[in-house]
Amino acid sequence: MEKEEIVIAERLEAATALLERTLGWLEERQGALTGEVERISATVEQSRRETELAEKLAATERELAELKAGAAQNSMNPLRRTLPSATSEMLAKHGIGEGPVDVRTLDAALAGLSLEQRIAVKSQLLRSGAIA
Repeated sequence: MEKEEIVIAERLEAATALLERTLGWLEERQGALTGEVERISATVEQSRRETELAEKLAATERELAELKAGAAQNSMNPLRRTLPSATSEMLAKHGIGEGPVDVRTLDAALAGLSLEQRIAVKSQLLRSGAIA
């Protein structure tokens, strides 16, 4: 019986060692599964539609920049525009002639007009470049 007990004891020791290795392996797996993700990277391919939209956006931005540059240049060098004759006559009666108009003088000249008429005259002067 001693030999049988020794064999059983050896088998139990072997099983215990195997269980300990398995337990260690399971602990390592558990640690790997619950650990932090170090880094995930991915590449995304642009679809043809996205490429077309990006090109349209770039073209629109270029066009907008050109329009802004043109508008800035036009405001710096306005084309000569003429005032309606009635406006010119009314301003001439108050001593306001061709060229830049002083705002205080203009307000005094327009005092007899209604608000809408004053706005209309000032708009015409703005369009002609007489006042800024």
